[in-house]
Amino acid sequence: MMTPPDLRTIGEVGSQIRSRALSPVHLARTCLERIDGRRELNAFITVMGPAALADAAAAEREIATGHYRGPLHGIPVSLKDLIDVAGTPTTSGSAVPARHASRDAALVTRLRDAGAVIVGKTNLHEFAFGTTGEESAFGPARHPLDLSRSPGGSSSGSAVALREGMCFGSVGTDTGGSVRIPAAASGIVGLKPSIDELPCTGIVPLSGTLDHAGPMARSVADVRIMFHALQGRTGPAGPPGPERFCFGVPEPYFCERLDPDVRRALAGARERLAEDGHRVRTVSVEHAARTPDVYLHIVLPEASWFHAPTLEHYAERYSPGVRLRLEMGRYVLAEDYVRAMYMRTVLTRAVNRALDGCDALLLPTLAIAAPRLGDAMVDVDGRQEPVRAVMLRLTQLFNITGHPAIALPAGTTRDGWPVGVQLVGHTGRTDRLLDIATSVESRLQA
Repeated sequence: MMTPPDLRTIGEVGSQIRSRALSPVHLARTCLERIDGRRELNAFITVMGPAALADAAAAEREIATGHYRGPLHGIPVSLKDLIDVAGTPTTSGSAVPARHASRDAALVTRLRDAGAVIVGKTNLHEFAFGTTGEESAFGPARHPLDLSRSPGGSSSGSAVALREGMCFGSVGTDTGGSVRIPAAASGIVGLKPSIDELPCTGIVPLSGTLDHAGPMARSVADVRIMFHALQGRTGPAGPPGPERFCFGVPEPYFCERLDPDVRRALAGARERLAEDGHRVRTVSVEHAARTPDVYLHIVLPEASWFHAPTLEHYAERYSPGVRLRLEMGRYVLAEDYVRAMYMRTVLTRAVNRALDGCDALLLPTLAIAAPRLGDAMVDVDGRQEPVRAVMLRLTQLFNITGHPAIALPAGTTRDGWPVGVQLVGHTGRTDRLLDIATSVESRLQA
């Protein structure tokens, strides 16, 4: 068996495993050593070392006897610690008593069926109710480029683990952008599929209306492999053929208040796509400015309802910011909730109209680069704004509407911080969005 080089993608590692040039046990051990070697990043809450090595050994035996399950067989992956694994605490990043699952979440079962090796459960913003990852009973996950910075949230530990080679794929959750925000801040790829394409059973909820689960990885091809496995699909997915697409850029609202380097990255992406023969045109999403109001009047009461029993008995164990948001949900009027649910339909139709005649929308994922941990406000193009609102502004609409959205790296700021763009596709056509993202990724990396 060869010693694994720093192979970056599931595709590269998987081909070595399939040919038996690379041992799944050796690969799992390498990932576990990387986790242990960068403890200061605080990427993991629970490391499942012995179980991971046992699963890797089982994968190696299966492959040796000709029972190769597919491209995830023997590949180390991680899970956001909202996701149940039988016999392992689900902490949700909280000091509130953990739940102890007797069975795996549905998505974990599918990963195991695909032969994936689970190395551990990653850190997160408590109960996924934040964008920075800093409110966690286990301490904040930290950006590998600067420990004083946030890697984005709430799936913060997953992004750090992927960037640092602690795993090759991860499963996060996304209620307002919690897969895509850390992907943009950390320079990886994060997919929020269409609503209800992946089951959320066995995952601690934030908002039953807005919750999505989604894969995170280092490339679009890897995200596709993860997405298919999470759907229970088997077999390799071939790359799409060359094709020209039409992109709509929703300039009103989505492009109005951006860090200059983010604006520059979006302009560069538009220019490169146009040079390649793709059509890029300006569109608008009606009522987009209503997004934060609609989002809060859905997520706050739904989260408050779920947490009511534990708030009654363990209120003091919540992080102050998370507890405040949960308490706020108790005071949302039924009329406001019903109005927000009505506006959800209005906004869904508005996004559909913006997509009319387009293959995908193209916009930034995050209006700023990774913020400093502990900062409540951030400068956005000369204006002070709340960090949480800024980080959610460009992603939360597509949780409301359920459209598939993917975050891709699009270069760096002048100071070297990752910048991402976001593609939004037609509902129910996530595979088509992945085809489009593959084309965009190849151009942005050229």
